[in-house]
Amino acid sequence: MSYPLHLFWHRRDLRLADNLGLYAARQHTPTVVGVFCFDPALLQGQDVAAVRVAYLLGCLQALKEAYQQRGGCLLMVQGDPRQVIPEVATTLKATAVHWHEDVEPYARERDRAVAATLNDLGIAVHRQWDQLLHPPSAVQTQQGQPYTVYTPFWRNWSALPKAAPVPPPPDFAPLEAAEITGIPLPSIHDLGFDWSGKLILAPGEAAAAQQLAHFSQHAIYEYGEQRNYPGRPGTALLSPALKFGVIGIRTVWAASEAALEHARSDEARASIRTWQQELAWREFYQHALYWFPELAERPYRQGFASFPWVNDISQFEAWCRGETGYPIVDAAMRQLNETGWMHNRCRMIVASFLTKDLIINPQWGERYFMQRLIDGDLAANNGGWQWSASSGMDPKPLRIFNPMSQAQKFDPDADYIRRWLPELRSVDTPELLSGSISPLERHRCGYPPPIVDHHLQQQRFKQMYHDHFRR
Repeated sequence: MSYPLHLFWHRRDLRLADNLGLYAARQHTPTVVGVFCFDPALLQGQDVAAVRVAYLLGCLQALKEAYQQRGGCLLMVQGDPRQVIPEVATTLKATAVHWHEDVEPYARERDRAVAATLNDLGIAVHRQWDQLLHPPSAVQTQQGQPYTVYTPFWRNWSALPKAAPVPPPPDFAPLEAAEITGIPLPSIHDLGFDWSGKLILAPGEAAAAQQLAHFSQHAIYEYGEQRNYPGRPGTALLSPALKFGVIGIRTVWAASEAALEHARSDEARASIRTWQQELAWREFYQHALYWFPELAERPYRQGFASFPWVNDISQFEAWCRGETGYPIVDAAMRQLNETGWMHNRCRMIVASFLTKDLIINPQWGERYFMQRLIDGDLAANNGGWQWSASSGMDPKPLRIFNPMSQAQKFDPDADYIRRWLPELRSVDTPELLSGSISPLERHRCGYPPPIVDHHLQQQRFKQMYHDHFRR
């Protein structure tokens, strides 16, 4: 018996379980072929991180094996998806193509073009939301407008019922080998990148599920307090998995709800709720990018488009290298450069330092992060940088982090600083935290003097800010 063939186009959903579109495709027909397209427009951009490509390739290898275990096939292709996806569908005589909606401007434009071509070919298109618990149209104000402030967004979003995960699809009907065309899974070198470091999270669906289980059974109960300390294992480390969808967001939410049921104290329940609020922040920024696609190119607060940033290139390069002379800032940047990841508390610290101390355009830092982060995501990265720069959707216009007080509060024993700045291991903790390392000691350790004075620079920024926005 022959069945119609459907394609499922994988993008940010590199898994079988809790995959709404793939599950729906398999409900239509047992003959489902997965396809992933290596898009030059994405791989050859100026904001691609080698570590992110390495993680992606590992996830694709795991997904390919998962398909094979269920009798199916994951087809790899390369080129412009606007031409390649319709060509694959035509070659395989597919009657339908399924994929998930996206919030990013390029993805939305690409998907409209692919859908139009498929419709012209008489091939059905099935699209739905998968990477969000609630699509943008479901969370709006009473006036039918998108939220631009997080707190009311959270109240509305958290009150909505959350869908349960869907199971992995049943086994697929096998295809004749002659029907399958494509390319082998490329190596990272084939794609023009080089990464040989250790990944903070092993790639693939199984590793992500294991990480979620470990977090939701242990660290989630103390997350509210421990999440702020970069030297402690207090976070979920699931951001790469969520970026590429190797774990479903409904699965993640269900794990947090299960943890709530097992919580034995108000403190533990509050910690879990705090983590759920972080999941809502993720959706808030995705909704923001969906409704305001211009955020990808410019600040939300229009006054910042003409702000007189100093933009000292040498200071920016020192920030990138982790050589500002401020230990907590430099430790965080070294962690980013060496591992492709940075603790969220430190992301706020270094972003504030770049924008409020060095007075450098946050778009410079935003791009550098995307060039280095394993979990680099346009919506989350853009939202975080605009929050730190006071240029985004935030009711508080100015927020300046003091790197010394941040270190004293969140790295009190300087363990994090010493780990990433080994040249300073012998320096006394009070000096590391306060940054008051003597010039002689800095010279002995080979560590640079501060490139700016924090107190003077924050006064300078405040004056520039008030002068600019009083015009």
